Amino acid sequence: QVHLVESGGGSVQAGGSLRLSCAASGYIPASTCMGWFRQAPGKKREGVAVIYTWEDSTTYGDSVKGRFTISQDNAKNTVYLQMNSLQPQDTAMYYCAAQPLNTCNDWLNTNFRYWGQGTQVTVSS
Repeated sequence: QVHLVESGGGSVQAGGSLRLSCAASGYIPASTCMGWFRQAPGKKREGVAVIYTWEDSTTYGDSVKGRFTISQDNAKNTVYLQMNSLQPQDTAMYYCAAQPLNTCNDWLNTNFRYWGQGTQVTVSS
């Protein structure tokens, strides 16, 4: 069983930054797609970013390219999401997800097996 615990959410003003963390416990293969998704009230869940842990390769959703950075610390079994230049439209619950033995090639259509409980990000104008 894999458990994912997110942290680092909070409230910031537009233009500010936050760093989210996703700590994973349990067995996670070296070849895993780990990612961040978000969902705002009344909206569909949106893919934010993913990282293929074996190659350290990353992919981003169009709305966050150039502002967000996903990274990993293998020693800590943790994935991070550095969010800069935050805007009110970034306000959402952010979820960490993991899909073992997956390269992230089709991440937006992947049914991720493991999910965290979410951390709230609120950006005020």
